[in-house]
Amino acid sequence: MKIIRIVVLAIFSITIFACGGKEEKKKEGFSYEKKSEVSQRVESSPNDITITGNDAMQFNKKEIKVEAGKKVKVTLRHIGKMDKNVMGHNFVLLRKGVNAMAFGNMAASARDNDYIPNGTKDVIAHTKMLGGGETDVIEFDAPEAGTYEFLCSFPGHSAIMKGKFIVE
Repeated sequence: MKIIRIVVLAIFSITIFACGGKEEKKKEGFSYEKKSEVSQRVESSPNDITITGNDAMQFNKKEIKVEAGKKVKVTLRHIGKMDKNVMGHNFVLLRKGVNAMAFGNMAASARDNDYIPNGTKDVIAHTKMLGGGETDVIEFDAPEAGTYEFLCSFPGHSAIMKGKFIVE
């Protein structure tokens, strides 16, 4: 009987010490904030843009607004898994008035130059061609106020992966 009492007391003591007295530690980098709040902080400047492309030939943005007369920083992330030779993506900002479909058709034959035609005057800025998991960042001065088009110039993508770049 004495042994049973000792075992029960030992189990009870272990349970009490195991369950109590611990301070909860917050995981480093973990936050209870909503995702949209974090995104707003990351893109705190309207001229700091992050855009993603995926294996389904989609950009996550169809419209980008920036302030005129300031530096623009565009971060392109390819969040897919496919290689750039199969499902490559880039971000190409065209000059005002350039026909995006005509540019896309012309770019399709410029494989050796990341699908940016050599010597073209139609492009304001562009990232390099990315494969799954890659990221590229470009910086340039915002063009004059107006609406411009952006696209991915990988063959066949410009018909779907495009949007408006609005400078206010």
